[in-house]
Amino acid sequence: MNRRIFASLLVLAPFLATQAHADDPKFVAFIQNTIWPRMKKAGVSKQLFDAAFAGITEPDPAVLKLAANQPEFTSTTSAYLEKAVTPIRIDTGKTKAEDEKKLLDAIEARYGVDRYILLGIWGMESNFGKLKGSMSVMRSLATLAYSGSRKKYAYEQMVAAFRILKSGIVTPESFDGSWAAAMGHTQFIPTSYVSYAVDWNADGKKDIWNSYQDALASTANYLAKAGWKSDRPWGWEVTLPKGFNVALIGRSHWKTVAEWEKLGIKRADGAKFGSPNADAFVMVPQGVSGPRFLVTRNFLAIMDYNLSHSYALAVGHLADRIRGRGDFVAAWPEVNYDLTYKQRVELQNRLNAMGFETGGNDGRFGARTYEAIIAYQKKNGLPLDGVPSLKLLQSIEKSG
Repeated sequence: MNRRIFASLLVLAPFLATQAHADDPKFVAFIQNTIWPRMKKAGVSKQLFDAAFAGITEPDPAVLKLAANQPEFTSTTSAYLEKAVTPIRIDTGKTKAEDEKKLLDAIEARYGVDRYILLGIWGMESNFGKLKGSMSVMRSLATLAYSGSRKKYAYEQMVAAFRILKSGIVTPESFDGSWAAAMGHTQFIPTSYVSYAVDWNADGKKDIWNSYQDALASTANYLAKAGWKSDRPWGWEVTLPKGFNVALIGRSHWKTVAEWEKLGIKRADGAKFGSPNADAFVMVPQGVSGPRFLVTRNFLAIMDYNLSHSYALAVGHLADRIRGRGDFVAAWPEVNYDLTYKQRVELQNRLNAMGFETGGNDGRFGARTYEAIIAYQKKNGLPLDGVPSLKLLQSIEKSG
């Protein structure tokens, strides 16, 4: 997995992978006339190149569909969490924590990364190895390059993919992954594999496909190098005191946990924070009226793995549930904003253009969009409710 949000869409419906192939002369020509010169320049041999693309004669329609996927504008963090943090994943994670205690002890001791976060990622990425992806990595990358939707990413990953093939760890015939070329138990993309994969079993292979031990250790190595610190958790669900300055919400307002406590912030479950010197910021992934979180830089380390607040929150929450902690305390609010999908995108585009970063323009409202709205409201003397609305969009259009 890498830091691009689209790498979080990893699972393909099995029937799509079995569709019959039909030769596409333009695609075949693209592979030979456009991809090959680039790979040759990168040091790939013609023999390996031909082996990697043998039998690949048309773009993968499933990749095209997923790469062009326009998310439903009604999608919310709570909807994502409902699908991601399921009872069966929690139960399976608890079983894995017991069965693999010795392994997790050793990995945690070496890398300093919380074992439950590793289990959370393993569960999120491949359902503990059950869904590692069955799509041809090279076909997926060639399709992304051909369609133009992810050209830079595709060529960057392709170079790394050939390094993997050259090592002999996998064969071209078994080189499978997701539509975005994420691979193995914890869904590393090729560049992440080249940079962070480790041979935990010391058998001469960095095998994230068949060795969950290698995959978990590789993920711990990734997170450690992304800045994970063992003296703090990813974050906590919190309650804000009456009269809390809403303008302090967001990543532009880092304070130590001790400083937030002095401002009246408490853990929602009533327990003590710990980690008083850890930097943290207040995050509202579904608006000010929904659950609030105090997240540390470890949360950003998870986001380095996948640049999505919903993903990082799901990993953290799944990890906590596997650990034995309870569900969220606050209820997730219904989201019924009076904006069409087009208006949602327009709101994000206008906020971005004015310097209030929403983290994208996909029509989905997550933590960054709510932070941007609050910052805009503060600057313009509006009530700090953080609510996206048609009235707000019209106000921004007038001011812009």
